[in-house]
Amino acid sequence: MAEIVNIKLVLEDGSEITGKSFGAPESVAGEVVFNTAMTGYPESLTDPSYKGQILVLTYPLIGNYGVPVSEEEGGMFKYYESDKIQISGLVISDYSFDYSHWNAESSLAGWLQKNNVPGIFGLDTRALTKKLREKGTMLGKIVVDDRDVEWYDPNKENLVAAVSTKKKEVYGNGKYKILLIDCGVKNNIIRYFLEKDTTVIRVPWNTDLSKEEYDGLFISNGPGDPKMCTQTIKQLEVAIENDKPIFGICLGNQLLSLASGADTYKLKYGHRSHNQPVLKVGTNRAYISSQNHGFAVDNDTLGDDWEPLFVNINDQTNEGMKHKTKPIFSTQFHPEASGGPTDTAFLFDEFMDLIKQQD
Repeated sequence: MAEIVNIKLVLEDGSEITGKSFGAPESVAGEVVFNTAMTGYPESLTDPSYKGQILVLTYPLIGNYGVPVSEEEGGMFKYYESDKIQISGLVISDYSFDYSHWNAESSLAGWLQKNNVPGIFGLDTRALTKKLREKGTMLGKIVVDDRDVEWYDPNKENLVAAVSTKKKEVYGNGKYKILLIDCGVKNNIIRYFLEKDTTVIRVPWNTDLSKEEYDGLFISNGPGDPKMCTQTIKQLEVAIENDKPIFGICLGNQLLSLASGADTYKLKYGHRSHNQPVLKVGTNRAYISSQNHGFAVDNDTLGDDWEPLFVNINDQTNEGMKHKTKPIFSTQFHPEASGGPTDTAFLFDEFMDLIKQQD
């Protein structure tokens, strides 16, 4: 059990909330966001899309099943979305010091401490979430033992450059070559592709695509403002002119839209949950999706060659788009979500079908 220290959450509106420490005794700053998922905190904490953020989990009880073993499979951690904790700090209501799970390697507190990430519990996360919904996402700090730190706005930096792979990596040995632009890719995306007779070639965010051979191009999820990725956008402008299939997820949807001439904007508090309903445009078919993004595509700015593919039922924001004539599409949500829902996993099959049609 972590030593209880003087710890508080400070928000940019001046409010301070005192709690108890269960992570590393380190003060941090970042953007405060909330996630509504009931389970899956190991996956959320290792999601590169949370880089630079202080994560508030709205589910009241966290830590009861500990943290899974750090086992590798196929060159990736089997139960995590990346190789380390990506969040800056964790905020929860009630922490379970006693954990039990057949696959648990350690407690959540121990994992946070090992990775030098602070955690604070004993807060009214319901009231905190209501504040974030009303006022919008805010900058915040977790301050330990009055060791204050400077405010930090992660959206002013190119976070993608920080989380992207630094060198080319290859997974699998299948028939179809998938060139994956890593903007902060989640491991489960690679796992999905490897189930479909593919060789996944993972390259840095600023790779010159003209020098790469591939059957299909994939643009991954990632953190921060998509407009920071100017090099990726320029490469995609050229890739769109080709006839090879392209599939983007989350940040990939935003980057593809910017490359096509559309615009993006920052959402008030973002979409971060495992239960966002999306509607496939032109149908009455709705799907339940997992999401993690703070920016969105402006549907009104889509060019004549493009059209929305999905729309968020709650607030009518863009949830994907497609080219009217070329084999190019993207989604704002995560069809590969771990641990679920998997309602839209069929989109990987649709992408593979587009690739096979090129044979």
